[in-house]
Amino acid sequence: MSVDALLLNKARDVKLLLLDVDGVLTEGGLLYGEQGEQTKTFNTLDGHGLKLLQMAGIAVAIVSGRDSPALHKRMADLGVTHVYAGVHDKKAVAEQLMHSLGLNWLQVAAMGDDWPDLPMLIPAAFSCAPPHAHAEVLSRVHWVSVRAAGHGAVREVCDVLLQATGAYGKMLQEVVR
Repeated sequence: MSVDALLLNKARDVKLLLLDVDGVLTEGGLLYGEQGEQTKTFNTLDGHGLKLLQMAGIAVAIVSGRDSPALHKRMADLGVTHVYAGVHDKKAVAEQLMHSLGLNWLQVAAMGDDWPDLPMLIPAAFSCAPPHAHAEVLSRVHWVSVRAAGHGAVREVCDVLLQATGAYGKMLQEVVR
């Protein structure tokens, strides 16, 4: 993947990735079972990217307006411990987490797709969105993925962050040696 040097520079110091869920980690559709339970489809490319970020020392946090058992199960499977679901003030939650981790906005990347995500996208050092995000989001982020939400968009941002921090090549060499 070829990424502009200026964008890589914006992401160079990132230590935390904030992610929305619906419309970012999933396609954005809401599926309900017969008993009213909510189900979600997650992409394995995205999951592996999140594991790679964590291995490289970049924390991952979910900041979602919706809550579901499926979300908690998937994040537990991936070892993502910072899960904030049912959140109305995403910026406040992000700032509280950043404070606890000793980080600031210059060390944060964020990916979202709609208006509720803007408060955490705008101050982030590196903000991004999937290509079908709302126009107001697309006009304000630094980078837009090629892949759609729920189809590898998050993996793309993971790869960008790994490239920016210098971990991508080293991690790939471990696999192909």
